Amino acid sequence: MTDTTTAAQVTITGRNVEVPEHFSDRVKAKLAKIERLDPTLTFFHVELQHEPNPRRDAQAERIQITATGKGHIARAEAKEDSFYASLETAVAKMERSLRKVKVRREATKSGHRARKGTGELAAEIVADAEAAREQQREDRMVDPYAESIEDQRPGQIVRSKEHAATPMSVDAALSEMELVGHDFYLFINEETQRPSVVYRRHAFDYGLISLTEDPES
Repeated sequence: MTDTTTAAQVTITGRNVEVPEHFSDRVKAKLAKIERLDPTLTFFHVELQHEPNPRRDAQAERIQITATGKGHIARAEAKEDSFYASLETAVAKMERSLRKVKVRREATKSGHRARKGTGELAAEIVADAEAAREQQREDRMVDPYAESIEDQRPGQIVRSKEHAATPMSVDAALSEMELVGHDFYLFINEETQRPSVVYRRHAFDYGLISLTEDPES
């Protein structure tokens, strides 16, 4: 019989929607599969949100899963026409990310590395941008005329954040990028001690970008 329990802590919240107990049980059963892929995960936060939009009924039910482990975070999001479908899609995305990271770690231990190109980028920025867009949509639903003309001007810096960063290897940065489900990841390269970015290229290749000082400055 399949084990449907999880040792990790699970919190399930709903925005603009109530979460019935039977759906919570289904979520926990799905997360038990995720936990078996990465036993180091200790906390799951699952957020359900109904996004009423007559033009996007097929993507009205949004689920985001955030999993926290020892020194890493995995995140997956899906929007479908039902929360059941969104759950299946989000869980599948997280499973794929965890499996790719597991293969990469095993390949690194055995001395074989996945093919990479030459380049790098960041993940927290994308998450912030998505959160900002969602907040704007919510604000418009509360008061669609609340924005002033000045607020609508493009090109403004509306948020600034600083993050402490522990230097890491390029392989570790690639794993973090896969876990958060983005196409790029900003980090400090432990070999050069410089800000760098890994990013996804065509097929299975990756890129790496590093900042250097201008010798003419």
